[in-house]
Amino acid sequence: MPQQNLVLIRGGGDLATGVAQKFYRAGLRVLVLESPRPTAIRRTVALSQAVYNGHTQVEDIPCRHIASVSGMDACHAAGAVPLLVDPDGNCIQNLRPTAVIDAILAKYNVGTGRHMAPITVGLGPGFTAGQDVDAVIETMRGHNLGRLILRGSALPNTGIPGEIGGQSRQRVLHTPVQGVLQQLCQIGDIVTEGTPVFSVNGNVVTAPFTGLVRGLIQQGLTLPAGTKAADIDPRTNIDVNTISDKARCLGGAALEAYYFLLRRHSQ
Repeated sequence: MPQQNLVLIRGGGDLATGVAQKFYRAGLRVLVLESPRPTAIRRTVALSQAVYNGHTQVEDIPCRHIASVSGMDACHAAGAVPLLVDPDGNCIQNLRPTAVIDAILAKYNVGTGRHMAPITVGLGPGFTAGQDVDAVIETMRGHNLGRLILRGSALPNTGIPGEIGGQSRQRVLHTPVQGVLQQLCQIGDIVTEGTPVFSVNGNVVTAPFTGLVRGLIQQGLTLPAGTKAADIDPRTNIDVNTISDKARCLGGAALEAYYFLLRRHSQ
């Protein structure tokens, strides 16, 4: 039998953290699965940061990095969300959770399937509801953001960041070459056009406009060229330590999907 009320969330980035918060606040047991080198850029609101620090806290959610599933129960008993490095989801078969939520936002399916749990939900493009998952959640900003899809797929990835404050492509900075990233400012800094944000092998990337450094990838990672590494928000009054409106919307949609599908299974 599946473990009652155990929800596995694949991914610990900022949007996945919005999902984790909703399930955590609903009193469900959550386990976050991450990669050994997370590349979330909005690190101040990403549970994945526990991989590097051993622990983290986003708003009211304490998170601890556990070495194996044997540490999960103690973590839950302490009121924290456990995070396990298991990018392939190898623990899922033995744990037999009630639900698996794929919140990696890879834009394609990295291996999540309906065989993993009675309830499976995929966020964004790459999933087809009724085939590889039970439900898909729309992640494209706009009228349908957070919509629950029970047949079919989310809108395809455009490769263009959503527009914020009149800025779209320019607000996301990428690595110009392969190499080791060095931070030249910090999340929360206000920068002006031309301010150095990070460098890769001596190649400096600067801010394209005045704004707030909302995201900046982990210091010292070796990254391929073209990796999303920083996010400049033209709105300078954003609180970089709180979960975003989009993450809260997707979290609420994932929780809706869980209870909707749970009720459908019981009928």
